[in-house]
Amino acid sequence: MTRRRARRLLLGALAYTAALLVALVFLYPYWWMLVGAFRRTRDVLSNPLRLVPEQIDFGVFGEIARIGGVDLWVYGVNSLLITSASTAVSVAITALGAYALVRRPTLPGFKLLRAGFLVTIMYPYMLLLIPVYVVMFKLGLLGTYAGIILFLALGPIQFFLFEQFFRAIPPAVIEAALIDGASEVTILTRIVMPMAAPVVATVTLITFLLNWSQWFPILVISRASDTYTLPVALLSMNTELGSNFQGIMALAVLTTLPPAILFVIAQKRVMAGMAQGAVKG
Repeated sequence: MTRRRARRLLLGALAYTAALLVALVFLYPYWWMLVGAFRRTRDVLSNPLRLVPEQIDFGVFGEIARIGGVDLWVYGVNSLLITSASTAVSVAITALGAYALVRRPTLPGFKLLRAGFLVTIMYPYMLLLIPVYVVMFKLGLLGTYAGIILFLALGPIQFFLFEQFFRAIPPAVIEAALIDGASEVTILTRIVMPMAAPVVATVTLITFLLNWSQWFPILVISRASDTYTLPVALLSMNTELGSNFQGIMALAVLTTLPPAILFVIAQKRVMAGMAQGAVKG
């Protein structure tokens, strides 16, 4: 074995060891939460660092089947409905807006609109809730699914991901389609969007994950618990169940499991889409 090969093997082993340590650091909290969902509260308090449950206890899931007078499955359906709808609206609006800005950058107000999107990225979104609350009140959308979906559909980050990809498309592709007599709608639907499939998948997943975890806007806009989602139910559970540590961990697992599974399945496509969306034209 040459010295160069030995050095390469050593560096590879060190890299894998470092990656394993980083993975353990990120996975440990979730594993601890998962174990806590099956451990009784008194066992957790007596030995909080234990990583294997003394016994698997499923009884806690019956205790959390109804929170705040609403069945747990209602919160789950609300999460899926609100997240899916707001994601679809956000992807559609930001894709169309970004394409219009790239194709017609000289239209009046477009530069101001782009600057507005940039400001909203730097501006804490929680501070936007006051004017949004007033607008929702004027429109009669407080406490409705439509109001929650419209607020969560705001997507400045998604807009810039689409914009960067559309700018990277060679102008010759669009010009050739125009010469062949294709309309803007045809170009968008049959040429641009199929090319942007990885970015669309990335934006969709990012938006879904972000919207799934939102709780404060939903808590503000909702007027009753029948429009709450799982993260809001988790917040309410801290008050209702008090020191029921096991119940809180069980609901936390149910809340975080769907997006975690989705991300693991789609992570390769997300990385590819992020790389394409970051390309400058």
